[in-house]
Amino acid sequence: MSGTTVLTNARIIDPSRSLDEIGTIVIRDSKIAAAGRDALNQGTPEGADVVDCNGLLAVPGLVDARVFTGEPGAEHRETIQSASRAAAAGGIAAFIMMPDTDPVIDDIALVEFVQKTARDKADVLVYPAAALTRGLKGEEMTEFGLLREAGAVCFTNGRKGIHDSQVLRRAMTYAREFDAVVALETRDRHLGANGVMNEGLYASWLGLSGVPKEAELLPLERDLRLAALTKTRYHAAEISVPESAEAIRTARKRGAKVTAGITINHLTLNENDIGEYRTFFKMSPPLRTEDDRKGMVQALADGTIDIIVSSHDPQDVDTKRLPFADAADGAVGLETMLSAALRLHHSGEVPLMRLIDALSTRPAQIFGLDAGTLKVGASAHVTLIDLDEPWLVSKDRLLSRSKNTPFEDSRFSGRAVATYVRGRRVFALDRSAG
Repeated sequence: MSGTTVLTNARIIDPSRSLDEIGTIVIRDSKIAAAGRDALNQGTPEGADVVDCNGLLAVPGLVDARVFTGEPGAEHRETIQSASRAAAAGGIAAFIMMPDTDPVIDDIALVEFVQKTARDKADVLVYPAAALTRGLKGEEMTEFGLLREAGAVCFTNGRKGIHDSQVLRRAMTYAREFDAVVALETRDRHLGANGVMNEGLYASWLGLSGVPKEAELLPLERDLRLAALTKTRYHAAEISVPESAEAIRTARKRGAKVTAGITINHLTLNENDIGEYRTFFKMSPPLRTEDDRKGMVQALADGTIDIIVSSHDPQDVDTKRLPFADAADGAVGLETMLSAALRLHHSGEVPLMRLIDALSTRPAQIFGLDAGTLKVGASAHVTLIDLDEPWLVSKDRLLSRSKNTPFEDSRFSGRAVATYVRGRRVFALDRSAG
């Protein structure tokens, strides 16, 4: 893209520079030419496209580090193109695509397929994550070096854990040699194996089998020990209980290179939202208690939890409109992650700077992405946000091909009104649509 765009009269928050001030962003030839109160010291560039932001919040384009799609193999649920449109509408300029596809993204050809499809069809940047083990079976490592060279930004087993400690130790050791992040979801395959929601009194009332906290905590503590042993970069993809956050703190004190993420669902919902067997609230890890949720919000605020993810996981009617115990886990979230996160700002629980850091700057730093900053010379990924824009979530208006949102009919204050990727506006809110 060539040309110049000037975004004036914006409240600029850029965590990469600890910047929070009213000013202007100048975008020239897809790069940030200036950003701040002094951006127009030399006047408005001749011929520039000037946009008066009228006090909107301008932040580095959001980055979602955990997104599942249906392509290849289940395009009826979600394609890379449809996911990218949903992402743009949610203010997300870049996302990392999980390897849980059919076939699994465990070889170079599939990494290249994702990249080519994204170049040809996606509105936002799409970065492929490669499978840590072949077929996500947890047995044989993939070709880390070749996959990394092809463009994989991290290695993960997606929805599945690694149960063989020796396999994981070997994988971590190889990942270290390529300075690659190992990102894992932790769930013990035996403890609470048949559980479908958080173990506790509410599960007993509903007559459903539960998943105890320890099913997350025990494999996490093993992973953290192995990360310290191998000196690799380890990312706990989605923790859900305060005990896990404490384990992260302890590992860091021991010198381990560990980071952690949490889904927006676990920050803003709890097990009571399941109500009478509402399957759109069935997730892995399961929604926990309100006390757990509050503890995780505090861990996000103090930086123990590094990033927020949508864990966007499209499911169709055939997999969700079933008895609760039989329904698939997962919820869509690309279009609602930002607005749900802003609830934590409006409630005063998480400072706005920390919230934007967790949604943009920090995930870009962890995974080495070309995003997350408004520094001069950086690629111009910008999200404009109206902090007070009221809206009602209607599943019929979601751009995702699947509609399994836990926020159906929820009322939000705040949403993205425009998204720029490499200086090009890829989304603008139609306020007349509501």
